[in-house]
Amino acid sequence: MSLELNRLSLPAGRCLCPWYFSELFQADVDEFCQYYGRRDGGLCFPDFHRKQTRGQDSNYLGDEKVEDINRKHKHNCYCAQVVLSGLRQPVAVVHCGDGSQRLFVLEKEGFVRVLTHNMELLKEPFLDIHKLVQTGLKAGDERGLLGLTFHPNYKKNGKLYVSYTTNQERWAIGPHDHILRVVEYTVSRKNPNLVDSRTTRMLIEVAELHRKHLGGQLLFGPDGLLHIVLGDGMITLDDMEEMDGLSDFTGSVLRVDVDTDCCTAPYSIPRNNPYFNSTNQPPEIFAHGLHDPGRCAVDRHHTDNNGSLLILCTDASGRNASAGRILAITKGKDYENEASIIDLATSGGAAPVGGFIYRGCQSRRLYGSYVFGDKNGNLRILQKGSAAARDQWQEKALCLGTSSSCGSALVGHILGFGEDQLGEVYILATSKSMAQSHSGKLYKLVDPKRPAVPKECQRQVEAPELLGTACSRQCKNGHCTPTGKCCCSTGWEGPFCRVAKCEPACRNGGVCVEPHNCLCKSGYSGAQCEKGERGMPSDQEKDGILDHIIDMTSYLLNLTSYMV
Repeated sequence: MSLELNRLSLPAGRCLCPWYFSELFQADVDEFCQYYGRRDGGLCFPDFHRKQTRGQDSNYLGDEKVEDINRKHKHNCYCAQVVLSGLRQPVAVVHCGDGSQRLFVLEKEGFVRVLTHNMELLKEPFLDIHKLVQTGLKAGDERGLLGLTFHPNYKKNGKLYVSYTTNQERWAIGPHDHILRVVEYTVSRKNPNLVDSRTTRMLIEVAELHRKHLGGQLLFGPDGLLHIVLGDGMITLDDMEEMDGLSDFTGSVLRVDVDTDCCTAPYSIPRNNPYFNSTNQPPEIFAHGLHDPGRCAVDRHHTDNNGSLLILCTDASGRNASAGRILAITKGKDYENEASIIDLATSGGAAPVGGFIYRGCQSRRLYGSYVFGDKNGNLRILQKGSAAARDQWQEKALCLGTSSSCGSALVGHILGFGEDQLGEVYILATSKSMAQSHSGKLYKLVDPKRPAVPKECQRQVEAPELLGTACSRQCKNGHCTPTGKCCCSTGWEGPFCRVAKCEPACRNGGVCVEPHNCLCKSGYSGAQCEKGERGMPSDQEKDGILDHIIDMTSYLLNLTSYMV
């Protein structure tokens, strides 16, 4: 069997195809790798890479070195390596998936900062909407910049989606405290490290009364659909009646399709949404009954028996409860009544903060674990049980080494988690709660058994490219949809919106050069080129003269008839 397996060409980072041995093994890929991978020469991630590349360029540790490190790092602790300091209330860190390995750090006040692949923080913000964002300074006030996600085809269409709280324009008067807004932006055609703020398109607005339980995370699944996670906003039934139904989305996970060619709507409703044909539930809702979702993560390497995504969310157990829970979000479920996959013990009343399912290369023992924490700074992991109870999740503490053993230690309140394009997990924390302080830090979760980045875990960095699609180059008087259709702004028409419209139309051979602006031929003037110059009457003036002649002729004929 080993000889036969060695002839196979295995893709990087993947186990043997499960269907190849469907008649021999009834276990899934993970079980196969767990029980057969090591014994058959390291056929599974990441042992296969080690077998191929082990040598001076690799820092996969041998067994004897592992034992030495275990003595130094008791209980198999991990390290939190400081990547960036001086951040102001960072709430999330994401990547754009274009191969540049950049990280985008969200600051609550309304800024998105770019961290290059070599950990250089660019001076100019990627996005600056602090004048639009309504934020709070006190602890527990969740208002501000809430979420950011990049379109799966971002490298070509440059689309990104942002959620934030505001209280502007037509929402300035009302019973609500603020509006939670989800908008689409497009990256600048001239600078890949800058968003063109003029390209904003509104997706969703939700009125909210209170400043807690807001949610606001955005994420795309492998299905290409945008998921919007909203908290209950601490809104009661009485509140909903007072707000006249504006809070139908609260406490829900919404799922929409932004890849639409319709120029009048920013998204369409997937036909397999659970309430697509419902008369009493908004069709955008995918699941509901959430209270205070503290970030969600989609496992891109796993689906359930029905082919559905695995989305894990931390949440509060009740509207005002301090206890937490972890939910596996499933289509159409009501989590007011649905059981959680695990209930979390209270940690001094600290709310849970959701993280990510580790799919990186640098830690074999952490692979497949859901890393999360709470706002008091405690880190936890969630792992699937043994083969006999593979659908059962087990929770345990994630041990972090001290500053003496790791070089640095995570200090303060956990604000959020992040993930880079290679699947490595990051932690955002701050030692102070005030938004104006620059005490926020970005940590990378590091396995001390493999302190450096092995050769087999490295990926070539691709330089960020300028938008090069036909729509982005030629659609000058409109906006491009994520699918590349040019939608014209008011007053423009034709292919790529290059033809201006003048209403009423230009006369006497005039040409419409921009909306409601006619370029007249020599000898004509006026808004529609209706006036003649140099004694030459225009067509309109000629018509007026002719009408006058006809009227005078009719008058004279009537007068002659009367005299006779």
